[in-house]
Amino acid sequence: MGGKYSSCDPMEIEVPELKRLLERDPYLQPYEREIRRRYACFKDATEKICECEQDLSTFLKSYKTYGLHVNSDNSVHCLEWAPQAQQLFLTGDFNGWNRTSHPFTKLEYGKWKIVLPPNEDGTPLIKHLSEVKIIVQTQTGALEDKLSPWATYVVQPPKPEGTTFKQRLWNPPMSERYQFKHAKVQKPKSLRIYECHVGIATPEQKVGSYLEFAKNIIPRIKKQGYNAIQLMAIMEHAYYASFGYQVTSFYAASSRFGTPEELKELVDTAHGCGLYVLLDVVHSHASKNVMDGLNLFDGTDSCYFHSGPRGQHPLWDSRLFNYIEFEVQRFLLSNLCFYLDEYQFDGFRFDGVTSMLYHSRGVGEGFSGNYDEYFGMNVDTEAVVYLMVANYILHQQYPNVITIAEDVSGMPGSCRPVAEGGLGFDYRLAMAIPDKWIELLKGQRDEEWNIGNIVHTLSNRRWMEGNVAYAESHDQALVGDKTIAFWLMDKEMYTHMSTISDSSPIIDRGLALHKLIRLITHALGGEAYLNFIGNEFGHPEWLDFPRVGNNDSFHYARRQWNLVDDDLLKYKFLNNFDAAMNHNEEKFGWLSSGPGYVSWKHEEDKVIAFERAGLLFVFNFHHTKSFADYRVGIENAGEYRIVLSSDDPNFGGQNRIDTSVSYFTQPEGYAMRPNSIQVYIPSRTAIILAPINRI
Repeated sequence: MGGKYSSCDPMEIEVPELKRLLERDPYLQPYEREIRRRYACFKDATEKICECEQDLSTFLKSYKTYGLHVNSDNSVHCLEWAPQAQQLFLTGDFNGWNRTSHPFTKLEYGKWKIVLPPNEDGTPLIKHLSEVKIIVQTQTGALEDKLSPWATYVVQPPKPEGTTFKQRLWNPPMSERYQFKHAKVQKPKSLRIYECHVGIATPEQKVGSYLEFAKNIIPRIKKQGYNAIQLMAIMEHAYYASFGYQVTSFYAASSRFGTPEELKELVDTAHGCGLYVLLDVVHSHASKNVMDGLNLFDGTDSCYFHSGPRGQHPLWDSRLFNYIEFEVQRFLLSNLCFYLDEYQFDGFRFDGVTSMLYHSRGVGEGFSGNYDEYFGMNVDTEAVVYLMVANYILHQQYPNVITIAEDVSGMPGSCRPVAEGGLGFDYRLAMAIPDKWIELLKGQRDEEWNIGNIVHTLSNRRWMEGNVAYAESHDQALVGDKTIAFWLMDKEMYTHMSTISDSSPIIDRGLALHKLIRLITHALGGEAYLNFIGNEFGHPEWLDFPRVGNNDSFHYARRQWNLVDDDLLKYKFLNNFDAAMNHNEEKFGWLSSGPGYVSWKHEEDKVIAFERAGLLFVFNFHHTKSFADYRVGIENAGEYRIVLSSDDPNFGGQNRIDTSVSYFTQPEGYAMRPNSIQVYIPSRTAIILAPINRI
């Protein structure tokens, strides 16, 4: 990329811990040159930041100087970057909407600044909640209305005033600013994530609020045994039905749900309950909106984005960032620090990483696992380097941070430190797992499921690269698809989920498989676990936001907590099982231990057995066969007891297993294990056995 280090022979570039990466995966050795080249580009990028700025901290805290701010003397300043603009003006309530009376002064490098002295009485010229706009005079001489890219509060106008969001100065008096009461939570060793959306978290047909979520939902999450929440759709998005993935204002917390102070209260409430708080951050693309987005901010199609086709996403109808541009790096990296500092978020889930990593944006890519796919010309080096820089800086400046990549490609080294030549993420989403479950539920009866293929999908991941396992997320719940519970039970959920209604074989099958699918995903699929809001109790149907196509209905854009709270409905059974899984993981810590050792996968019996964290997991997926005295291999000898049985009546099971019975190993080796144990494993049931001295 033409810098000091990237101009050198890559083999001369020292990557501090590259040896570890290559020893762990010798198949990467033919690509050593490319790994070193990427690291050279990373060194160029970080060194340029330090050379061009006063110091790294100043660069990362740019959110304190860019955009609109009230200074300590109540003067107001605004700093913007618009390299191709002829002139910038500030207008709003403060000057009667005179579009040209308050021009900015042009600075170096495409920057513009204006300073407004305080009123004679010492108050700010621009009041709290006053509406403002930036007027950009383009190269053609046209005056275009814009919102500051750094705006921290934008609101949806009343319907008669159109749909373009309005920027308002957020500068409440000190007495109205939220004061954090709780310290940040230390990152968990075993990460159990509750993925949630504030707007749909209410049972009412409306948009939920930050305060309602803090009061009503966080206690539920804590009770279920999750130790982290992942908040979606926080960055402002003009189109609600985009699920928050068409961001228009990157620094503005969505005003649909409440004020910035109320979001701070939500995060603080979560911390008070011991929950680590992740933000779903979207740096992979941006909305193409012009009047209330970043698009065409200085009158050109470049500015924050690539010009021409490279700046357009072929499927998402959105704009793609120019990651090599210094001011874009400032904007995005400071954005991350802004949410960690101002709102006290703990970490991030990076959306759309696959789209960032490849020039094809991942469109039509099968990703066979051939390493040439990860180190060829299709890889977007500029985006790779941005992610390396972001992860390096975050982990250096915020040691407690966790970053998660939404990447389906499985790029080697994604979840290894930058010092090894990796991208620096802590985890990636194991996206093949939910795809596998939906594929099976859509296309095959469970009698036909290939047990070996299920095990392969759950265990096929890169050694020592953390994966977040999940059976379903928001993607699987969206309109056009269905939740796992609805795939399993469909319309029967409307008529046979009552505990006093006639028994239904469809419901019985659905409840049993729902538990098995989630437990084996939790226990075998990764180093962290994720559940989407409501799916823990088998939320029916699908998710559909209000839009023109459904007459702006909120019917499917809510969570029906009444279903799980009703003691006469069977949803409580799935909810109880979900909580039991999490509480057992908290006690025994299988997510933070090594991968599970699968000793048994029997196609005819439909039985899977594996060990992890000193526990023995046994699953019987057979639709009719139950097995008495089923022999399973095990490493450690001793006395064992069942700590979780999906057949427990508290989980809607048939109570065929006596969990008070002790199981003793025999010194008879089995399935390549030195000892064996015999268990009763009924059809469509899973059990976890633990050594008696750990219970």
